[in-house]
Amino acid sequence: MKGPSRALVAIAVALTSLGAISQGAREQGVTDTEIRIGNLMPYTGALAAFGAIGKAEAAYFDMINERGGINGRKVRFISYDDKSDPSTALELTRGLVDQDNVLLMFGSFGTEANLAVRKFLNEQQIPQLFVASGDDEWSNPAAYHWTIGWQPSFRSEGRIYANYVQAFYPGKKIVVLWQNDQFGRALFRGLQDGLGDLRRNIIVDIAYEASDAHLDTHVSILKQSGADILVFAGEPTNAARTIRIVSDLDWHPVFMVNDMAASIATALRPAGLENSLGVISASFLKDMSDPAWKDDPATKAWLSFIERYYPGGDKDDSAALFGYAAAETLAQVLKQCGDDLTRENVMRQAARLADYQAPPLLPGITISTAPSDFRPIKQLRLIQFDGRTWQPIDDMVEGATTGAVKK
Repeated sequence: MKGPSRALVAIAVALTSLGAISQGAREQGVTDTEIRIGNLMPYTGALAAFGAIGKAEAAYFDMINERGGINGRKVRFISYDDKSDPSTALELTRGLVDQDNVLLMFGSFGTEANLAVRKFLNEQQIPQLFVASGDDEWSNPAAYHWTIGWQPSFRSEGRIYANYVQAFYPGKKIVVLWQNDQFGRALFRGLQDGLGDLRRNIIVDIAYEASDAHLDTHVSILKQSGADILVFAGEPTNAARTIRIVSDLDWHPVFMVNDMAASIATALRPAGLENSLGVISASFLKDMSDPAWKDDPATKAWLSFIERYYPGGDKDDSAALFGYAAAETLAQVLKQCGDDLTRENVMRQAARLADYQAPPLLPGITISTAPSDFRPIKQLRLIQFDGRTWQPIDDMVEGATTGAVKK
């Protein structure tokens, strides 16, 4: 009896070990049928325009789930309103981890809010994937292994505008209106860095609060300086106000607006398309309203998505397209994970995106990561509004390298 008993015990131990290995490929937030994903967005408050990112992401996962999910599992996307308040973000993130039992945090918006939760998530070894902010803080894998960005850096974007000025307007006077937070400072510093010795041409810069009611006064001061170039760094609602004020003042500077504020739906249309004519920006996503893309499969997929899964959305809202593209990137990472949905493997796959061409990206712009490279999208393209759509005005710009603009 001793022999068979020992054999049965051995088999039982072996089966238990196999079960442990099987369970080891799972984490909190993962079952045979579900993957739980956490997210925070400013659905209300001064930055509510960016709530469209989260709404589009939720709709994207609805679409994915209707098509069978990812590797047989449905995605449960749990998103809360943090109003872009850092203390609220930390409280809600703790709840998503401890009560909602999410596998990871994905695509939460804002620099300050994400900085507020980064330490907690890294201590808990919970992936903080594809942060919706272009701060350089998200590209520090040595110090924060569990946090990775997605979009090009704000500082690189500022350097791109500087390179454009150097190439075409080297002797012109510059003024800057920038949002008084970490985002605005980063873009402004990038502009200064890129201008080099020409930074002396910045004759006035004004920092304003997102809820500032006196943009008209600020813009009037900037006009009176006699500047030839205006660089705006802020959110879409204030971009719309600034564009209208510039027009009302009959001021015609070379006008540059940051990428995240350059939405046709939430900035240019409210400002008046005729007032927005000639505005310059930079982008890494296609303008789906451009007739040049009307036969593109990505455009057809986007319009079909809006109609069926996000009928309350606006096809021209760049924030919604941002969310759609970011969600598509996360879906790719989860597909690469297969059945190994440990947090460690999620991070491993997030750092193994090799020249991945997400359909909404402009041609030539790809997503690439590595264990030492946590900045997935590094390129932007300069664009100019022609009164109807955004048109490319120059060759590809490498935001993470030289940022050279060809004449």
